[in-house]
Amino acid sequence: MTEASEHDGAAPERGAAVPGRDGHDGGTGDAGTGTRTRSGTGSGFGTETGTGAGDAGARAERSGAARPGRAAAPRVRLVDVAREAGLSKTTVSAALNGTGRLSPEVREKARDTARRMGYRPNATARQLRAGRARLIGYVVGELADTPWTFLESPYFARLTGATAATALARGYAVVLLPAGSLQSEWAALPLDAVVVADPVADDRIVEDLLAARIPVFSDRSVEGRPGAHWVDVDATAVVGQTLDHFHAQGARRPVLVVPDSTTRFHREVDAAHRAWCAAHGLPVLSVRAAEPGNGPVIQAVETALGAGPDRPDALLVVAEASPPLVLDAARRHGYDVPGDLLLACVSEDETALHTEPPVTTLSLRPDAVAEAGIAHLVAVLEQGLAETGGALVPVRLDVRASSVRRG
Repeated sequence: MTEASEHDGAAPERGAAVPGRDGHDGGTGDAGTGTRTRSGTGSGFGTETGTGAGDAGARAERSGAARPGRAAAPRVRLVDVAREAGLSKTTVSAALNGTGRLSPEVREKARDTARRMGYRPNATARQLRAGRARLIGYVVGELADTPWTFLESPYFARLTGATAATALARGYAVVLLPAGSLQSEWAALPLDAVVVADPVADDRIVEDLLAARIPVFSDRSVEGRPGAHWVDVDATAVVGQTLDHFHAQGARRPVLVVPDSTTRFHREVDAAHRAWCAAHGLPVLSVRAAEPGNGPVIQAVETALGAGPDRPDALLVVAEASPPLVLDAARRHGYDVPGDLLLACVSEDETALHTEPPVTTLSLRPDAVAEAGIAHLVAVLEQGLAETGGALVPVRLDVRASSVRRG
């Protein structure tokens, strides 16, 4: 790969007008007289004449000085950085690419000059070489009815941020798409792949993306489909670890609050809960939250904790809600936590650490999910990994005082 192709794209044909070359901005003129024709931004077309006008214009453009009636300064080129730093183009290219045998001082000088001048490599040339735009679509399937609210969820906020940061470190940018995306919203975008977090059962986006030959990275619901790859957490472990902990603390009537959702994760949580209760000879107690959000979930919690002769002695909230609000709901219904009721929430909300007592949480580890997913994505796009497959990320139970019997 030549240095020019890495940074400035293909060289123009001989005789073609080159934006910014020798102080010109793509107009035609005589280098000896300094006469050129340009297009203005206010009064139409005009001609400026005068010996040295081209050189003056070049100096003004490179210094960033604004000139009335002129378009924005042309893009800073690699040769401009080299001239400013007093280095060759080859040396600057090697410094910016992290290649070559350069002293740390020279490499830092080239990079600092490029940063100060606002130099950027020619992205179009890179895309043409690699055949990729280095753009990854990202959509949360679960919240299709309220497509832009997923960042209000601590879990999805962490997952989204970690996905974007991990992708950027690998040279990819993330494009956020609304939940329930229609083909018309993404078909014209040059997406290399799309991450579909927690797709619901009737969401067509996975089928539409695969039909368009765009690699899909999602949960285990896409396992075995050509062009689809997955990273997931073990829903059985989510239930088993928490209910085993409750059981060891003496709980015999645990109740589950789970979303009324068709995602694979929540369906598996419900099935695992039923299987665990059957295996331990305990009643299956569960309540579904009709909608996502603190209001509907707290309402479901209050239903689960309602007065009756057989009140639960442990509560596992899988539907995402603020742990302090869950704790408050338990107290409103006359429960002492953990004396009367053991409490654990599937949550990434750090407020759980600061309640009294601190609330036990089970983390789905969105940072680890993002890292595993992007690593697999890069292997598919850049290393030609052909076979579909995935990875299972272990969950983490953080036991705190809300689920430990006193004494």
